[in-house]
Amino acid sequence: MKTIQIRTEIPGPKSKALLARREAAIPRGPSLVTPIFAAKAEGAWIEDVDGNRYIDFAGGIGCLNVGHRAPKVEAAVRDQAGKFLHLCFGVTPYESYIALAEKLNSLAPGKFAKKTFFVNTGAEAVENAVKIARSYTKRPAVICFEDAFHGRTLLTLSLTSKTNPYKAGFAPFAADIYRIPYAYCYRCSYGLTYPSCNTACAHHLEDTFRRVVSPDSVAAVIAEPVLGEGGFIAPPKEFFPILKDICKKYGIVFIADEVQSGIGRTGKYFAIEHYGVEPDLITSAKSLGGGLPIAAVTGRAEIMDAPQPGGLGSTFAGNPASCAAALAALETIETEGLLARSTVIGKRFEDRAKGWQKKWQLVGDVRGLGGMCAIELVRNRGTREPADAETKELARYCYEHGLLTITAGTLNNIMRILMPLVISDAQLDEGLDVLEAGLAHVVEKKEAVTSHA
Repeated sequence: MKTIQIRTEIPGPKSKALLARREAAIPRGPSLVTPIFAAKAEGAWIEDVDGNRYIDFAGGIGCLNVGHRAPKVEAAVRDQAGKFLHLCFGVTPYESYIALAEKLNSLAPGKFAKKTFFVNTGAEAVENAVKIARSYTKRPAVICFEDAFHGRTLLTLSLTSKTNPYKAGFAPFAADIYRIPYAYCYRCSYGLTYPSCNTACAHHLEDTFRRVVSPDSVAAVIAEPVLGEGGFIAPPKEFFPILKDICKKYGIVFIADEVQSGIGRTGKYFAIEHYGVEPDLITSAKSLGGGLPIAAVTGRAEIMDAPQPGGLGSTFAGNPASCAAALAALETIETEGLLARSTVIGKRFEDRAKGWQKKWQLVGDVRGLGGMCAIELVRNRGTREPADAETKELARYCYEHGLLTITAGTLNNIMRILMPLVISDAQLDEGLDVLEAGLAHVVEKKEAVTSHA
């Protein structure tokens, strides 16, 4: 029996009623990716209030690598709820916070002493990583990258690249933030081609020190090992080792933002492991909590200890239920072999997507790392004109036919996959079938319009 079950028009009558209530009660600012209201979910599927069942390729924007209601996570939360739900670790500590910190310290790359501090969200983790780097180096500036997404707080929004909708109307932003091009090989900022480019984008960091900001003023360089909202861009293997060497040369803290790419998404606990680089600080969140809110900053002990006692903190950070859920999520990844599963999912997607690329000019690029994959849609292979409207139409086709997806990219032309890693082969193929049918639909519609023009 197929997982996808469509029983009403999409959205159904109950979802439509909730949409009307949403419009009346909720401001327009929060995104509305699909007009579907969830009733229950398990593993890799979601059922809406009208009884329609969907395969989930969005995973709560990468928060559910271990799946919806993962059994170990659910059991851990229920057990913790029977003890206490909140104490504030800074006032009355508890063991699960320490156990989770110990676990992340052991998992993070680097054969050096590490410490971990917990907060509530990815943006908070990034903000605190910058605070820690500034405290350690006694320097103010931070260098980030084009097409990056680091959050929506004042500082993290200043680090985020995409202007609309994230930054439009929210200025002024934080000072001492400097942005340089990322290793986006499909759309190289220098008009070069890898590998003959000699990874010029990475070496550009030192040119920035000569032309823009003195290295003596730079506290940190922050980068996503695989761009998330920026379009699932995985740099060449040389990129991060070059950046890390430059940072070490000038005493700059290198921060790997693993909020989306971490906790098993790419086939390793942290995507930066693929590059053989040991970051000074790593941020994690999203799938760390198995569905509950928690985020972390993990890094070199001497750097993490730089802020004075009381300099770091948050009322709800490292919530007991979230710590229990995170420990269970990490155990699930290990015991169920989800790192290897991520690699298998990525390979199956890549094989299908490269077939689409050969068949349709619409699919300009296929890329990713492990189970963090995407296709970039273009109207013209030669000019690489972004197919933003077509991408939006594809997403709509998908949810109307039982597949929940999310798009990405500064140019709004990326279809990414973030399905739970517990997805079965049958569910994966069923979802990819919908995605393929959606691509065919968009291409056929485009050709029909062209023929009548």
